[in-house]
Amino acid sequence: MQFRMSSSEIDDFFKAHKIEGSRISYRVANRTINYVHAGNDTLPLVVFVHGSPGSLSAFIDYFSDSLLLKDFQLISVDRPGFGHSNLGEAEPSLEKQAALLLPILKKHHDKSIILVGHSLGGPVVARMAMDYPELVDGMVLVAPSIDPDLEPNEWYRGPLATPFLKWILPRSIRASNDEIWKLKPELQEMLPLWEKVNVKTVVIQGGKDNLVPPGNADFAYERIVNAPVELIQIEDMNHFVPWSHPHLIKNAVLKLAAEESDEIKISAN
Repeated sequence: MQFRMSSSEIDDFFKAHKIEGSRISYRVANRTINYVHAGNDTLPLVVFVHGSPGSLSAFIDYFSDSLLLKDFQLISVDRPGFGHSNLGEAEPSLEKQAALLLPILKKHHDKSIILVGHSLGGPVVARMAMDYPELVDGMVLVAPSIDPDLEPNEWYRGPLATPFLKWILPRSIRASNDEIWKLKPELQEMLPLWEKVNVKTVVIQGGKDNLVPPGNADFAYERIVNAPVELIQIEDMNHFVPWSHPHLIKNAVLKLAAEESDEIKISAN
């Protein structure tokens, strides 16, 4: 129920796939943020951000993709409250989550950076693009929970978030409940900020997604008005895109990177 790989399991994964990967942690705002990194640090960067519950292991298999590692350096993070980033201690504020991940963007500020966010990781990377537009060059939103009007009214989340009941939950489920309980007002707070998104965005959404309504993809298309948006909608696809359709995410990253490279060449000429 922890939804995470142990440190030794991560090391074994890298060893088995002959990847020169590393586990990295840093402290910020009294929190520990954990992530894994692989690839040549002179290359553009792709940052993967998992949903809820989850951990960096949601995207670990992408690190074994030789084409991605040839063209990019890869990072997958444990969001606050998950994995090895203070498991069980959620940070419901999307603004604060974005700020807690900011050191990663700053560390690689001289590289092109593409953000990939799945499910609740979607609004986190969107908030990063809103708050730090100078550090983000592209965004892939995968089944993202971003439309406040489409958030379900799950009455039980409130009681489970109280001190009387929350401690009976496994830590990963506790953190997930705490942030989902507060997600709708967080998304409402973001409504006037969508016009700040100025990077090319790909939205991937399944028509049979029973966890995040497909209308979230339309919301992104309507709200991102100052940057190109491409919708990839697969009617028979469910919510678990990173595992069932990894090629869609990989191809979106490659396309964004190619377009960014073309723009740099045109600018240089």
